[in-house]
Amino acid sequence: MQDGIITKSTGSWYNVRLEDGQIIPCRIGGKFRKDDKRLTNPIAVGDKVKVETDVDEEGAGAIRKIMPRDNYVVRQSPRKKHSLHLIASNIDQAIIVTTIAQPKLKQGFIDRFLLMTEPFNIDTVIAFNKVDVYKEEDIDTLAYLQGVYEDIGYKTLILSATKGHGLDDLKVLLKDKTTLIGGQSGVGKSTLINAIAADLDLRTGDISDYSGKGQHTTTFAEMFELPFGGLLIDTPGIKNLSFNYLELADVAHNFREFFAASSDCRFGGSCLHRNEPGCAVKAAIEEGEISELRYFNYLALLDEVDEQNYWERRNV
Repeated sequence: MQDGIITKSTGSWYNVRLEDGQIIPCRIGGKFRKDDKRLTNPIAVGDKVKVETDVDEEGAGAIRKIMPRDNYVVRQSPRKKHSLHLIASNIDQAIIVTTIAQPKLKQGFIDRFLLMTEPFNIDTVIAFNKVDVYKEEDIDTLAYLQGVYEDIGYKTLILSATKGHGLDDLKVLLKDKTTLIGGQSGVGKSTLINAIAADLDLRTGDISDYSGKGQHTTTFAEMFELPFGGLLIDTPGIKNLSFNYLELADVAHNFREFFAASSDCRFGGSCLHRNEPGCAVKAAIEEGEISELRYFNYLALLDEVDEQNYWERRNV
């Protein structure tokens, strides 16, 4: 058997890059445990595997073993609301690509993306693309959001894929690392990737004139080798993220500035920062030390997780 890494998953077939650089199509050879998680897929892009090559006359291989993962990222399955979908594994960092305009920013999505990566201790960078089309009010919004996220330790990038602004900084960030890149449709993610690695020639989509929303251009997660060093895992354009695998405390603990302040809450780590007396987080918000915008997004996520998992929590 040979060692390899999953570079693309299409559901039933997987592309595996072998140590010699050859990429071969493979199927799963046998049954794999899903670690007691309700996963719709046992294997993800980024997984290190052992494969048996040339199992048929077409040169396809069979995946016989999945090696232990350093980390992974999951999301709620878009098709099965009680199941999870494994997005990627063994990544060094993640980048969320967003934009203030074209399409108009849905700021709550930034916090949703961070809630996907934060529980797995994956460093995440917030990249604001399309800065060349921002109006004056968009620039003000950008400056505000940069302050909010940089103050709590997240790195931000200001980019224009079409004008080349910030691309050198992006390349430095990506060099010699395995990076998961994601974002909602229409934010220019594929254009951005093409701008730093033109030979990849990813398909790009336009913004719908009717809805103002992006058109999906990526169907399956796929790993690419960058010409300047590093691996990039491109994910499908994400419409939304839900969190059927989180409990209320998970939400509270993974808003990092809330968790830091919670040591001074009367109820400590069990405080959910809603209406509990002696809540240090709410006091910090009143003092302007914690972003009120982040808090509103937090409350919405808390309510969503509480409602979504209500019956499951009471039927265990």
